[in-house]
Amino acid sequence: MRAQVVDAKRIVVKVGSSSLTTAAGGIDPDRVSALVDVLAEARKRGAEVVLVSSGAIAAGLAPLGLKKRPKALAAQQAAASVGQGLLVHRYTEELARHGVTAGQVLLTVDDVTRRSHYRNALATFAKLLDLGVLPIVNENDTVATSEIRFGDNDRLAALVAHLVHADLLVLLSDVDGLYDAPPSSPGATRIGDVMALEELAGVQVGKTGAAGVGTGGMVTKLEAARIAVEAGIPVVLTAADHAGAALAGEDTGTLFHATGRRQRTRLLWLAHATEPAGSVTLDAGAVRALTQRGASLLAAGVTGAHGRFHAGDPVDLVGPDGAVVARGLVAYDAEEIPQLVGRSSKDLEADLGPAYGREVVHRDDLVLL
Repeated sequence: MRAQVVDAKRIVVKVGSSSLTTAAGGIDPDRVSALVDVLAEARKRGAEVVLVSSGAIAAGLAPLGLKKRPKALAAQQAAASVGQGLLVHRYTEELARHGVTAGQVLLTVDDVTRRSHYRNALATFAKLLDLGVLPIVNENDTVATSEIRFGDNDRLAALVAHLVHADLLVLLSDVDGLYDAPPSSPGATRIGDVMALEELAGVQVGKTGAAGVGTGGMVTKLEAARIAVEAGIPVVLTAADHAGAALAGEDTGTLFHATGRRQRTRLLWLAHATEPAGSVTLDAGAVRALTQRGASLLAAGVTGAHGRFHAGDPVDLVGPDGAVVARGLVAYDAEEIPQLVGRSSKDLEADLGPAYGREVVHRDDLVLL
């Protein structure tokens, strides 16, 4: 019996498109019903549950006469617009059988990266859970742009787990766990426990399922697991068909043990949920100051900048060898960087004014990668 699972008081469950829909793309009512029964049972045991559900785009395919997930963004958003209502309606009906109220929460990357947004998201989740509602979370695919390929909600689920202070993240897929080789290979063995992700070096992982209705795969699930366990949240990866056994603490799927401590939410999201707007290059001394002394990035250690970014945007901090060493919220516009390069704060203040003596990236606004 897995104590980390049975003792969890707040659980985030993520389910993928292929676990909810038919091969043709429509919602499979039996699959949804079975999943809801499992979630309701977990609630009866005293756990609070948040569901991160893919499937909006997939659910919209059949009603629109589409045979597979479209590649064009506008078509994906049209399918999401049709499918999201169908998906939540189905969940609402199924949860009502157990006397549970469903609440829809649609998120974009901004909601988990901008400080004011994620504070509001946290307050919303807290109130929903306080009222006994089961939140159903999905990315806001209808209006998302590049975020629509956020990792089939796997990474979003890990970030939501951190946001709501979850004790456990459960990733449900069409594969019953992580294997040491492709599951179809002769002799492939399920990996029951992962104590540290370094143990997985050399393990072959698969891509998107054959059904073609999802965007994720084992790569995105491992990335989600890494985000969660490094933030102190254990993860169970298993098939949707095994969800009941997994939440009961049985030895099914793969359990990723927590390896780190809870991090500041903003820094976790800065590392894992932001797309850099550009980059700032550093000399070797600045790299050492950041990585070894936990210092802020000063203009004296900057050698250049690339991209179009504005003060407050996330940027990658790149060493002289081209390796990204950190990501941070830059304090200057890209056009201002050239006049700062290599200069001391005292010199900049004297030449350009007191405002230019500030750090290029403050240590409280950066995270090492």
